[in-house]
Amino acid sequence: MVDALKTVEIDLPNDAPKSSRRFGLIVIGDEILSGKRQDKHMSKLIELLNERGLSLSWVRYLPDEPDQITACLKESFASGDVVFSTGGIGATPDDHTRQCAALALGTKTQLHPSAQELIAGRIQSMAEGDPIKADLSTPENQHRFKMGEFPIGSEIIPNPYNQIPGFRIKEHHFVPGFPVMAAPMMAWCLDHFYKDLFHQENWAEQSFIVPKGIESALTPLMERIEESFPGVKVFSLPSVGDPAKEGVFAERHIELGIKGNANLLESAWLALRTGTESLGYEIHDLKPQ
Repeated sequence: MVDALKTVEIDLPNDAPKSSRRFGLIVIGDEILSGKRQDKHMSKLIELLNERGLSLSWVRYLPDEPDQITACLKESFASGDVVFSTGGIGATPDDHTRQCAALALGTKTQLHPSAQELIAGRIQSMAEGDPIKADLSTPENQHRFKMGEFPIGSEIIPNPYNQIPGFRIKEHHFVPGFPVMAAPMMAWCLDHFYKDLFHQENWAEQSFIVPKGIESALTPLMERIEESFPGVKVFSLPSVGDPAKEGVFAERHIELGIKGNANLLESAWLALRTGTESLGYEIHDLKPQ
C-alpha cells in the first residue's frame, strides 16, 4: 500500500524569468524525507538556472517507492516540462528510478551500449591490474552493468566524477543522488540542450525595507502597481526581525519590491516607493549585493 504521507511536493511560484519552457526538479530518496540527509539539489539547480537566465518552476520530493515514482513521472512526462530527477539510478534494491521511468513511458529497460562501455572502463580502472576484479563476467561486475540499463530510446548523460552515466529521455534528465555528481551533469544538460533558452529576457529585481510595515496596509498599493504596470510582479517578504542583526533588520519589517523585465521596472519602481511613503512609512534602501 502506498503511503501518500511520504510524498512532499512544493510548487514554486512561476514568476521568475520567463522562457518558452518550464523547468522542474524531482528529488528521490527516503533519506531526504527522513531527515538523514539534507537536499542540496534544489538550491544548486536554482543557481545553475539563474546563471543562464532561467528559473525553477516546481520541485517534488518522493520516497523510494516505485508506485509514487512511476505516477509522478507519468505526470511530468505528459507535462512537456524540462525535468531533472536526482537519485535512485544505482543498482541497489532501493534504486527504482530507471525501471519506473520505463514503466511510466510504457517501455522496458535495456543495457545502453555506451553505458556498458563506460561501466566496463570504470571496472577496469578500479581493478588496478587485478585480473579477478577486472573480470567482467563475475556476478559482482555483471550486477554493476545494471546501472547502464535505461529505458529504450534513452541517451546517456556523462558523469565526470566516476564515468557511470545518467540518462535522458523525453526532456527528462536522470542523474545520481550525489550532489558532487549531479551538479556538473545538470550543468552539462543545460549547456548542451537548452542554450537557445538562455537569457531570453532582461530580468531584474529591486526591493527596499519597510520598517514596521504591515502587509494589509500595503496590499492595496501592491495590487494597484500590478494593475497599472502589466508584466511587473510585486512581492512582499515579511520578517519578525532578528535581534542578532543590526538596524532595521533587528525589528519587525517587510522587504517590499518588484521584479520583471528591466525595461518595465523604472516607472513601477517609482510608483511603489512614492506610494509606500504616502502611507507614512519610511524606506530603507538595501545595499547592492
